[in-house]
Amino acid sequence: MPAFDPDVAKLLELVSSLGRPPFEKLSPQEARAAYAASWDFLQPPAQDVALVRDVTITGKHGEVNLRIYRAAGTGAQEVLPCLVYLHGGGWVIGNLDSHDRLCRSFANRARVCVVAVDYRLAPEHVFPAALDDSASALEWVAANAGALAIAPERIAIGGDSAGGNLAAVLAIMGRDGLAPATMFQALIYPTVDLRANTGSYERVTSGVPLTAATMHYFIGHYTPDAKDRLDWRASPILASSLAGTPPALVVTTAHDPLCDEGRAYAQRLEAQGVRVTYLHLGDHMHGMLMQGKQVRASNLIVDFVGAAIGHALHQGIPVAQRAA
Repeated sequence: MPAFDPDVAKLLELVSSLGRPPFEKLSPQEARAAYAASWDFLQPPAQDVALVRDVTITGKHGEVNLRIYRAAGTGAQEVLPCLVYLHGGGWVIGNLDSHDRLCRSFANRARVCVVAVDYRLAPEHVFPAALDDSASALEWVAANAGALAIAPERIAIGGDSAGGNLAAVLAIMGRDGLAPATMFQALIYPTVDLRANTGSYERVTSGVPLTAATMHYFIGHYTPDAKDRLDWRASPILASSLAGTPPALVVTTAHDPLCDEGRAYAQRLEAQGVRVTYLHLGDHMHGMLMQGKQVRASNLIVDFVGAAIGHALHQGIPVAQRAA
């Protein structure tokens, strides 16, 4: 395996010394509490933004909570591009608060409106509940663009880990007319193949918080019926084609069981004519964007990802022109 960034190595030594059980040894409720306990330790302070507002919408299967951010220095009526963001956490843990600081950073660096989605979690709500809620959120954002002061033709979809899975699926659905079309997809160490049989699953089995066993735990809760893992809406790499989906940013880390599937997804997007920016971090582990208080390089990558999203949304070809 590649060497760790020195900050990551120090963090892993500290985590190991605490002797905390891995997520797969905990109940979902215990895992959520353990995850929440790490946020202040790992993440840098929250940035100020111009607006933070929580709203509740009516989705296909009930209420969905959203959190809306507008970049610092922007006016309430200034029409901004929008990033609909889907948090990570294996479809089991995570919520609006877990990714609040990251969404603030993206809003400011990209100078956009960010709408974060609090989709339902497994195992209480299994596949495709999270996807349905995410699709409802994207539809609501597109339908309410005027009231939100966002440009409806400049909406991107993004997410990390399980959120990257949902974002990739929504990008395909948008191409196919099953969801609003988006102009960019930001996939941060995404889960795109729930068959979980790539080489990185064999390599990353210990020494980091997210191992192959941890991913099997999450996948098992999200798709307890194994046949669902072959549905492209759960494993977007199994979609018949990725051609025609929006330009993409894909980020992977070497010390991550999801590394190889993320790389394969970026390669397939590119091979099928999608413009791709692919960033691989050989000395980092899964979740690195939310480790900036302990891992200094994390803040550089958050800045890069935010800048890439901003460039795509402000300078890229809007949806209507791309489809023409």
